[in-house]
Amino acid sequence: MSEIKLSSLFELEKVEAGIYRGQSWDLGFRALFGGQVLGQALAAAYETVEAGRVAHSFHTYFLLPGDAQKPVVYDVEIVRDGRSFSARRVKAIQNGRNIFYMTVSFQLSEDGMHHQQPVMPDVPPPEEVQSDLEFYQEHYDKIARPMREALSYHEPVDIRTIDAANSYQPVKREPTRYIWMKSRDTLTSQLTLHQAALAYASDYHFLSTSLQPHGIAVTNKSLRMATIDHAMWFHRPVNMNEWLLYAMDSPFSGGARGLVRGQIFSQSGELVASTMQEGLMRQVD
Repeated sequence: MSEIKLSSLFELEKVEAGIYRGQSWDLGFRALFGGQVLGQALAAAYETVEAGRVAHSFHTYFLLPGDAQKPVVYDVEIVRDGRSFSARRVKAIQNGRNIFYMTVSFQLSEDGMHHQQPVMPDVPPPEEVQSDLEFYQEHYDKIARPMREALSYHEPVDIRTIDAANSYQPVKREPTRYIWMKSRDTLTSQLTLHQAALAYASDYHFLSTSLQPHGIAVTNKSLRMATIDHAMWFHRPVNMNEWLLYAMDSPFSGGARGLVRGQIFSQSGELVASTMQEGLMRQVD
């Protein structure tokens, strides 16, 4: 059982009406992990929406690198409350500066036309895939010192990357990646928590998929990567207590930017969410 519980990341302190503060986790990256801001901003927006309205999509921009040593303040603006939909705009603040914006839309549940075109990829089941945490521990010498010291903060989400060793090998390959993921600790049934947790996990290993056609390892010291924007759509109720397959691909890179898209499936093959992200990918001397 993990000592650091995933749910604790989304337990926000209410400063005043529409203002919330979230504590930060240092995952050992150069800056605050973008997934943290995604999940906490969504949790903050939920605090201002009446019960029964469920987030179906959000769109975000990362403006400045966040500091993992400091908390983040979330300022929620009530944009609109209609009969069926509500919209919120969330501003994330550190050191008096806006580091991130999110616009999120909520909807009252209703029936409608339904179809699903994507088919779940045929990949090894999670029981046959080594967890990333075990992989990091076995290759301790290959990961940066800050991340070694922060491994405990990677425990709350069980991430299992198929062919994880490829991330450390500068070999050109197709821009596709598959990971299994779920919460290590059992989360309560509150959908708000499961959506925030999935938003958090959706940023894991995402942008680096764009590196694969170029034969550049994510550990390359000349590489600079940062998320520019991130969008997510929730299609069905999310359950992070069960394994979800995150299927990622990168249709394009250029101009020092990479574009990635993701589809998240339940083990039964249902498409539960979709993601898109563009990020900086720059090599420096």
